[in-house]
Amino acid sequence: MAFRKKAHVILEYKPDILIVPECEHPDKLIFNSDFINPTDILWFGTNQSKGLAIFSFNNYKINVLGNHNPLLKMIIPISVKGEQIEFTLFAIWANNPKDPDGAYIEQVWKALNHYDDLLNITNTILIGDFNSNTIWDKKFRISNHSNVVSRLESINIYSSYHIFHKQIQGQEHHPTLYMYRHKNKPYHIDYCFMSKDLIDKIENVEIGDFEYWIKYSDHAPLIVTINIDN
Repeated sequence: MAFRKKAHVILEYKPDILIVPECEHPDKLIFNSDFINPTDILWFGTNQSKGLAIFSFNNYKINVLGNHNPLLKMIIPISVKGEQIEFTLFAIWANNPKDPDGAYIEQVWKALNHYDDLLNITNTILIGDFNSNTIWDKKFRISNHSNVVSRLESINIYSSYHIFHKQIQGQEHHPTLYMYRHKNKPYHIDYCFMSKDLIDKIENVEIGDFEYWIKYSDHAPLIVTINIDN
């Protein structure tokens, strides 16, 4: 929240695409003149202080795809077009407390079923706050984290962090959330799943360090770098 007070910190990384859950409405944002302004901005939510924002830079164009289902709140299918690459991006903040089927990973599971035709084996990214981890699986519920991972892997879409750092789901060495900003309450709940063609182009996957980022958020950023010339 209050992204206008800390946008400059993440913009130092010169992102091409930036996904910010719990982001205030763009009307409240003022970008420091020391940094390049966004090419496009998309924002979704009902609370002007806390929605889902997608920013593009460096002439990347982003547009919501026509079959967006507004009932799947905060899971947005987007077309991304740059000079050298085009792909489908699902921006995710898994958070729909009014859904009786479940507010978090259940939303992602529903999205996988609804957007099945968009989940291609190439040029596909799902990224954001999934609010989930295998450690919270409910064994008798099909819409759990492990089944989401398996469903994606069945069509060659993989977690960039787990591939790059050779990690096992549920045993991550790098947390992305520190509950209540407490270092002794670490969890890994933010992900960037990518189709194998993009996985093969990864140069680096970085999780922000607790000591630096905790003064800005209870989440640490997940930063994925790919070489589109590769």
